[in-house]
Amino acid sequence: MSDGAPAGRDISIWWWAFGYFASYVPYGALTKAVSEGALPGMTGRVDGFVLLPGNAIACLVTSMAFLLGTGWWHAASSRTVGGVAFPVPTRWSALSGLCAATITVTTTLAYTFEGTSIVLMMLLMRGLVLALAPIVDLLSRRQVRGRAWVALGLSFAALAGAFRARGSLTLSTPAIVCLALYTGAYFLRLRVMSHAAKTERGGDNRRFFVEEQLVCAPAVLAVLCVWALSGLGSHAGALREGFGDFLLGPLGWVALVAGVCSQGTGIFGSLVLLDRRENSFCIPVNRASSVLAGVAASGLLALLLPAMRAPARAELVGAALMITALVVLALPTPPPQRRGA
Repeated sequence: MSDGAPAGRDISIWWWAFGYFASYVPYGALTKAVSEGALPGMTGRVDGFVLLPGNAIACLVTSMAFLLGTGWWHAASSRTVGGVAFPVPTRWSALSGLCAATITVTTTLAYTFEGTSIVLMMLLMRGLVLALAPIVDLLSRRQVRGRAWVALGLSFAALAGAFRARGSLTLSTPAIVCLALYTGAYFLRLRVMSHAAKTERGGDNRRFFVEEQLVCAPAVLAVLCVWALSGLGSHAGALREGFGDFLLGPLGWVALVAGVCSQGTGIFGSLVLLDRRENSFCIPVNRASSVLAGVAASGLLALLLPAMRAPARAELVGAALMITALVVLALPTPPPQRRGA
């Protein structure tokens, strides 16, 4: 999100992508291990909704610490009340922040469904968002290169490989709902970003990022608190447990550490997506980081915890196809030749 550098020489996106990868590996590994009951001393699985409260608290603290530590909070729009200026989001950044909150919750839950591997859900979520890239660019009237359509075909091939690894084309109803919410939130968020940010003026992008952060983590925590107190549905009890006995128990640290890492993926992932270049470039960079991190997390769990299985061959093939699609999309575009050259 550097200011004034030509897009072709701006390498900050690759630093953000590395931060995304480095945050995603421990986040995915810890979430999956505790949800499967695979950590030493555990006697059973932990429901994904039990993990959400601690995750949300850590996300809020990490987000505010990042904005204060970097001083970026000064970039937000402000409103003066009683002579004191307070940072406030615009309607567009607020809407994007709510979409980011939905993505945060569904990403955590996606790795907690019994019988569903990290790599499978990773490929499904990443493939669906990758498919959105050229669609959002077309709707936003941004130029889409022909290679985007090639990468789209490769991403669908990766999805076919992931389903083959399961030996079934069916998913549980909660997993389908989770994927639908995740994809819908990403589509709306990308449309808002393309409309209100992703400009040549780096200050606009930073302002949008800060305002989105001011909404996302607080919205997640507020919704979980209201849900837990309402007592509605079977998950309200799990949320109350997450705010109480689990968070104060011996495994509470797992939810908090996973939450810090989760917010790291949210921060660095947002910075990647807000790069001034078209979505057909930024989304592949974002997705490549998470695909590599998901495979690394799954392999790390298999290496350290005997109860966890290594990624299936078909899943690895699917990941390789996805990465190939991302490489195809990220290849530099040669400058157009002048007439008569």
